[in-house]
Amino acid sequence: MTAEMDRREFLAVTSAFASASALRATARQAGFTASPGAPQPMQTRARLEPFDYQHVRLRPSRWKDQADTARAFYTAVPDDDILHGFRKAAGLPAPGAPLGGWCGRNSNTVFGQWLSGMARISRATGDSALRDKAVRLVTEWSRTIKPDGNAAMGHYPFDKMVCGLLDLQLYAGFEGAIPMLEKITDFASRTFDRSNHLADPSHDTAYYGVPQEWYTLSENLFRAYRATNNPKFKTFAEVWLYHEWWNKFARTAAPADAHGVHAYSHVNTFSSAAMAYDVLGDASYLDILRNGYDYLQATQLYATGTYGPNERFMAPDGSLGRALDTRSDTAEVVCGSWAGFKMSRYLMRFTGEARYGDWIERLFYNGVGAALPLDGRGRNYYYGDYRVGGGMKVYNWDTFTCCSGTYIQNLADYHNLVYFHDANGIYVNLYVPSDVTWTGPNGPGDHVTIEQDTLYPEVDTTTLTVRAAKPSRFALRLRVPSWTRGMAVKVNGAAVDVAATPGTWAVVDRTWNAGDRIEVTIPLTLRMEAVDRQHPDRVAVVRGPVVLILEGAYHAGRFRLPDNDADLATWLVPEKWSRPLAILSEGSESRETLSVFRVVPPDKGAVRLKFRPFYDTGEGYPYFMYFDRKTLPYRLW
Repeated sequence: MTAEMDRREFLAVTSAFASASALRATARQAGFTASPGAPQPMQTRARLEPFDYQHVRLRPSRWKDQADTARAFYTAVPDDDILHGFRKAAGLPAPGAPLGGWCGRNSNTVFGQWLSGMARISRATGDSALRDKAVRLVTEWSRTIKPDGNAAMGHYPFDKMVCGLLDLQLYAGFEGAIPMLEKITDFASRTFDRSNHLADPSHDTAYYGVPQEWYTLSENLFRAYRATNNPKFKTFAEVWLYHEWWNKFARTAAPADAHGVHAYSHVNTFSSAAMAYDVLGDASYLDILRNGYDYLQATQLYATGTYGPNERFMAPDGSLGRALDTRSDTAEVVCGSWAGFKMSRYLMRFTGEARYGDWIERLFYNGVGAALPLDGRGRNYYYGDYRVGGGMKVYNWDTFTCCSGTYIQNLADYHNLVYFHDANGIYVNLYVPSDVTWTGPNGPGDHVTIEQDTLYPEVDTTTLTVRAAKPSRFALRLRVPSWTRGMAVKVNGAAVDVAATPGTWAVVDRTWNAGDRIEVTIPLTLRMEAVDRQHPDRVAVVRGPVVLILEGAYHAGRFRLPDNDADLATWLVPEKWSRPLAILSEGSESRETLSVFRVVPPDKGAVRLKFRPFYDTGEGYPYFMYFDRKTLPYRLW
């Protein structure tokens, strides 16, 4: 990152904050004033931290394209349409039109999440227009709140609104956000139903608990307490602690009766346990978080990293694999990715362990990273279809669903998942084209930028270049994925002897100079992964972190997958690249999929269909993700 780029970004941020300041006056007119003597945030229990959005930039890649496309979509949704239902209910002039779908009455299901995503994206990109839009929206929304703080929001939208208002303060610098948050929290603490019924797996609607998903409220209320030191947020957060379910994981990662509940929200509630640990300091919450993670990895996840057939946790008796016979709603992809990202990031922050980055990587490429873009008037990708008989990516039949709320937060957090840091070094969690800027171990005078160039996971290498204001001694830690073997590191062309144990950090600790180049090779193993223990031969084909699908658009001869991974590596033959690699790294029009494989069985029989990354599959294109390795396809003629 150049000094000129730093200057442009500084000017963009300065301009944005000036615009936000102009809008604060409107918020004051609506009856909100800043809390006097706001305290400094408390010290966290984290061992390492992400880079707070503003210090990370995505470089050209399909992932940046995805984030930029989403950013343009949300920017273009008319303010009056988003606000229409709120204004109409408050008896105010309501220009525009209802958004429709899940937001037919008003947009409160997603409103807070949109504000959160806008604040985070604007922080990451310096997008002053998006910041101003978020501040304008929340200021106009504040006019619809009754004098007693009644925002006409139940538990679910209130939780999202706490997140949105807090993020407007933290990431958009909007000082009117916390007074609004205090006002609606005061009302909620006086009036909300606190019966907190547990999720009932046998009930068609109460499998998410009553009031709906009450057990997710603690996370953002604890975050608000962390940011403000205001005890009202801590007190209200403790109302929603989910001991009855969390305690199933207090001493074991294999509870017998944790299934049947709403999957996404019960992963999401682990983030409430994480913030309970951060604020209350009780180590049992960290044990719950660790065991919950191991339970999910062992019993609930498909090869994509997603989970939740029919939006449920599955009993660990083969139900996960059996669901592939019938369920087209195999996984709630976008919301599920959001919950997985958060849970993994909390665990990385609190433990410093690299292994928790594996789930982030899976979801990045096969979960939300493989989702269809928001389309038209709020059509969004909701369920992934992984059935053995074949699936397709389709848009949900309804519009502006919950996934349109988590979608913007997911893509905002692309900037907050790639790199972490502690006082002594930088941690590279994802191998994604990007830049990260760090003040360095000795403060602002030790300014360090790392530039990462890569075509991973299409190829098995990434290159990081150091841009340092002066020589700087620090540790560069590189996540070694659990699935790889033989990861290697070179510095300035010379091999470096580092321990590269799967599931740990490979550490290069030295004095770095401007222009130093680190070349990392991460062998991309081809393998078959069984869906669960009860179905060892119901498998998906995976290369590195990426799930491959078999094209389903053409007739092909009958074949079945081999019995072992060694044979698989000989059966799948890479397509020859049509252009040199150097050309493929230039410009978005040249970014095409490289990891396409022809199928060449030992009998050399022609197979027309090819394997390609799941993320490279578009709307309505048929594919096969899971295969019964021991069973030939049915003969139909």
